[in-house]
Amino acid sequence: MITLGIETSCDETSIGVVNNGRMLSNIVASSLEFHKVYGGVVPEIASRHHIECINYVFKKAVSRGRIRLKDIDLIAFTESPGLVGSLLAGISFAKALAWALGKPLVSVNHLHAHLLANFLEKRKKKLTFPFIGLVISGGHTSILLCEGCEKFKSLGNTTDDAVGEAFDKVAKILKLPYPGGPVIEKRARRFNGKGVINFPKASLQKNSFDFSFSGIKTAVLYYVRNRHITKKEINRIAYSFQENVFGIIVKKTIDACLKSGLKEIAVGGGVASNRRFCEILRNNAKHYNLDIFIPRREYCLDNGAMVAAIGEQMGKRGVFAKSVIPVKTGI
Repeated sequence: MITLGIETSCDETSIGVVNNGRMLSNIVASSLEFHKVYGGVVPEIASRHHIECINYVFKKAVSRGRIRLKDIDLIAFTESPGLVGSLLAGISFAKALAWALGKPLVSVNHLHAHLLANFLEKRKKKLTFPFIGLVISGGHTSILLCEGCEKFKSLGNTTDDAVGEAFDKVAKILKLPYPGGPVIEKRARRFNGKGVINFPKASLQKNSFDFSFSGIKTAVLYYVRNRHITKKEINRIAYSFQENVFGIIVKKTIDACLKSGLKEIAVGGGVASNRRFCEILRNNAKHYNLDIFIPRREYCLDNGAMVAAIGEQMGKRGVFAKSVIPVKTGI
């Protein structure tokens, strides 16, 4: 079954093609460069970029996947969450394409798609439902109980900043460029690990799987204020901040897994591409014999292939969005 996935939730315009769980193409066009000067994503710029390049990305995805339009069996698109204007660009394109080709539609949750990106990876041991899912990105920090491709239960969320937002804001405090995640990771690797700053951890309700990162962000601000910060000190702050944040995320995720009695944790989202995070999670998971699934970098970031992957699973189960015209699914 050939599924076309359309992803336009934020600043990446991406379309991927998947055939029975195998990725045929995954084309991404990002507007990141246009946002850097503003220190964050500007919704109007992102939505205009989607409109300008989505047809080009679509043609390239079809060409790279070596398929014909009539070969497409199903069209999946990101419905939520995301920037309204950006989502509308993808949804409109998906509906127009479905109308033109007479194909069924599947609407996809962006967070769930991130987790099912793990199904695109070829591993000796495959991820199977149920499992604990962790989504960590610029806009989301969530722990979910994943029982099926349409059955996700929220166990914990951020009460303020998402982890990616916290990285961006700390980078700004340290006068580092946007986006903050990659640059803080790079600076943290330069620190030797001696003299780690003990930034305070957020105190939430006991046994809660929720997160709060606004406190540590403020602690970094107060630490930097009225200090002469050298390049070496920036490395130390970056390392200390990163270790603190990742320590909190890993502990809560493993606690959620143990409480549920499950043995598998799947991770998705841009922050999952951070090598230090992956190292901390895997090292801690070993103590409890938990299996960790993290997709490679191209599937961690927003992409159309992950939308196609979950859309294909939903389509096989007959979970369709409201089509713009009556169609025969044949699936």
